[in-house]
Amino acid sequence: MENIQTMITDVLGPFGPLMIVGLLGIFLILITLPVLLKKEVDPLDKIKAAGGATKADRSKDKKLRSATNKDKLEKYSNFLEPQNADEYSAVKLKLVQAGYRSNNAVRIYHFLQFAMGIFGLLCGGAYSIVQMSGTAEVTTQQLVMWIMIPGAVGYVLPKYWVTRRQQMRQEALENAFPDSLDMMLVCVEAGQSLDQSIIRVARELKSGFPELAEEFEVVSQEAKAGKDKNTVLKDMSDRCGVPDIASFVTVLVQSSQFGTSIADALRVYSSEMRDKRVMRAEEKANKLPTKMTLATMMLTVPPLMAMLIGPSIYAIITSLG
Repeated sequence: MENIQTMITDVLGPFGPLMIVGLLGIFLILITLPVLLKKEVDPLDKIKAAGGATKADRSKDKKLRSATNKDKLEKYSNFLEPQNADEYSAVKLKLVQAGYRSNNAVRIYHFLQFAMGIFGLLCGGAYSIVQMSGTAEVTTQQLVMWIMIPGAVGYVLPKYWVTRRQQMRQEALENAFPDSLDMMLVCVEAGQSLDQSIIRVARELKSGFPELAEEFEVVSQEAKAGKDKNTVLKDMSDRCGVPDIASFVTVLVQSSQFGTSIADALRVYSSEMRDKRVMRAEEKANKLPTKMTLATMMLTVPPLMAMLIGPSIYAIITSLG
């Protein structure tokens, strides 16, 4: 044992045994995790759960997740998915707003977080082993940072990606919405109904604004399936997550409830959306000089100072030398 410990210390440094034990622990966790997840439930626990659960709880659990025969991650659903319905709904809504509409999106999202976190830990462990095998001394703090930082980055990376996709998609919907309102107003004033105008707008916008066209197609399909129009519009507002679309849905719902003209409501609201788009463009233009100030100072002042003060400094150094 002493010879083995001496050999490990010579190869990996003074923290070699600790590294071997840590990697062995991670390997054992990865091996035993599928076994623990496949553990059969006690029949008595099944009876208690069946007796204590109400019909509302069972219907809520049925709506919480949908299983398919092709889903290989179904047996790990209790580990990969939130067990709270509110948390599950929040994650699912965020993924839908980012453009991921599949039934297993929540499960795949948490699986990617777990897998990339483990991958980052393994990469950090391999990097630390390479560094410890060198001649430089490695402190415990550096060792922990080399292992934990890649794992944390791998775990956070899917969340950052989804958040970024959500922001980009909402921005695209926000930019395309005023043009869609103008086109919808033309269709309604030409004599088409609201459902027909939505279908026509979705077909016309598919080449330029595919995100908004996809939302309008979902609205038209749900309306054809017999779903209530107000519910369909409110679902669209939730899927988009854009305040302008939420206000537009409120205008349409109120117009249908009070019996006012949809064309008049669309005319007023489309004019407001055009003004709002111009205001957003002006706001970005006004922010540009402030953002350019720092870059201008960093790129202009140092060369200017070098040209103005450089000859004087050179003359002083020459005379003193």
